[in-house]
Amino acid sequence: MSITQEQRKLILQFQKQEITGHTIYRLLARGQNPHNQKILNRIAEDEMSHYLIYKQLSGSSISINRWEVIKYRVLSWIFGPTFSIKLMEKNEKTAQDSYSRLTEFQEILPIIRDEELHENELIGMISENKLNYMGSVVLGLNDALVELTGALAGLTFALQNPSLIALTGSITGIAAAFSMAASEYLSTKSENTGKHAGTASLYTGIAYIFTVILLIIPFLLLKNVYISLLITLASAVLIIAAFNYFYAIVKDEKFIRRFSEMLILSLSVATLSFGVGFILRKSFGIEI
Repeated sequence: MSITQEQRKLILQFQKQEITGHTIYRLLARGQNPHNQKILNRIAEDEMSHYLIYKQLSGSSISINRWEVIKYRVLSWIFGPTFSIKLMEKNEKTAQDSYSRLTEFQEILPIIRDEELHENELIGMISENKLNYMGSVVLGLNDALVELTGALAGLTFALQNPSLIALTGSITGIAAAFSMAASEYLSTKSENTGKHAGTASLYTGIAYIFTVILLIIPFLLLKNVYISLLITLASAVLIIAAFNYFYAIVKDEKFIRRFSEMLILSLSVATLSFGVGFILRKSFGIEI
């Protein structure tokens, strides 16, 4: 069958994508447990078979995209293999819309079926222990963002002193982190979900303290409390966006919905707390 110039260009694009995917899956399989290694190596083999089909159609060999390989290795190191793999498959799924222009080639049909299998079955079988504690991380981040942004907003107007705000916010945040970690420990232990209570508690506490540090820093570096508060709120938005993007990818959920809910909740509490700080300051006539 003759191939048009446009079709050949598309085939070469998919060919490069498949050989790059093969290389990435092989690299990600290293250091994984035997169960995950088996799944990732199976996907890598499928990607190679796809590459060979495209190679037969194009009549050309093609090299990997080295930047893509580096990118996904770094992402896997930072966020874990599940995030990297699902993000890669998500990007591949977007490109699959172009398959409609190649359906006249019967060789392409098995590739489409394999890609659907990767997304629906194989990737869902990957076991990553830390993802079992995602709920604990959500608890720590969500509570820290909602409570501390609200507390810092209220303290900003009530105290109007960056050092005092940072000190009070730090004490409040660290105490709340210990409290949340203890609550998560007791909750996990009583639910009997199979998760280790101590590990769940640790994830919650670390997520909380990490958020506290990021939100407090502007008040330690700047003298203008209102600029500090704006930077803190901007940091909160970035944390919410980054975490919810990660969560949406690994859990196959809608990013916009989760991001909007958490953002509205955090900023609403901050606005109300700022108002409370204003009212209390005026009511008690306190000047610092």
